Amino acid sequence: QVRLVESGGGLVQPGGSLRLSCAAEGNIVRLDLVAWYRQGPGDKRDEVASIRRDGRTYYSDSVKGRFTITREDAKNTAYLQMNSLQPGDTAIYYCRVDAPYTHWGQGTQVSVSS
Repeated sequence: QVRLVESGGGLVQPGGSLRLSCAAEGNIVRLDLVAWYRQGPGDKRDEVASIRRDGRTYYSDSVKGRFTITREDAKNTAYLQMNSLQPGDTAIYYCRVDAPYTHWGQGTQVSVSS
């Protein structure tokens, strides 16, 4: 059984920053892909960023240059540093981990508003 614990969401003003964390607990064989997705009101869930075990990263065009995904395998934890946040970034952010099977976190709300 694997459980993902997300934290770090909240309300921030435009231009602000937040750091999301995703800690994998339980029977972890090993972390392969780690990714963050987001789902805004009325939208489908879209991939925002991902990082593979070898360090290769992917970013969606909408967050490239503003968000940074990192991982700390010794702690089975991944992070999403979000800078220059905009109202369009408002969404529920979900962590996905392939370890090696796919697991999802419960989601954390990020709201960007003045």
